[in-house]
Amino acid sequence: MIHARSILAGAALCALAIGAQAQSPSPLTDPQIAHIAYTAGQIDIEAANQALQKSKDKDVRAFAEEMARDHAAVNNQALALVKKLNVKPEDNATSQSLVQGADKKRGELAKLSGSAFDKAYAENEVAYHKTVNGALAGSLIPSAKNTELKGLLETGLKLFTEHEKHAEHLVGELK
Repeated sequence: MIHARSILAGAALCALAIGAQAQSPSPLTDPQIAHIAYTAGQIDIEAANQALQKSKDKDVRAFAEEMARDHAAVNNQALALVKKLNVKPEDNATSQSLVQGADKKRGELAKLSGSAFDKAYAENEVAYHKTVNGALAGSLIPSAKNTELKGLLETGLKLFTEHEKHAEHLVGELK
């Protein structure tokens, strides 16, 4: 199916952007890591809001509500931490690439409705969480210097791993 391929291609682009930034000559700084993590959470909140506007499926809506709630809570913790540390999150190529990919994906999902939307949204959530979780574990957490930032990212990884499992379960239910 073309939508599944485009979802996986979008996830692969995000992974490449994150990997390229992590392997660049200048390592990620804590302000850049904070911006990437916040941006990734904001993207999932926007995706959840789109699902809440379009979906009539109670399970999809419940999942989207969970995504919006949990990602907003983590982002609020991140904002409180950067304020406490007097750090300004720094926009970077990875954050920009994530936003561009998410905008494209939202546009693709906007063209779908009913069960086609529900399935594509759930599949995208699986792919997106796999990408973000991989970036957290493989690049962002190891690169973080501040122990409080590292701890917040580790907490986020645990929560987002559960989101990935929930999304996989949702995909299985929607088939």
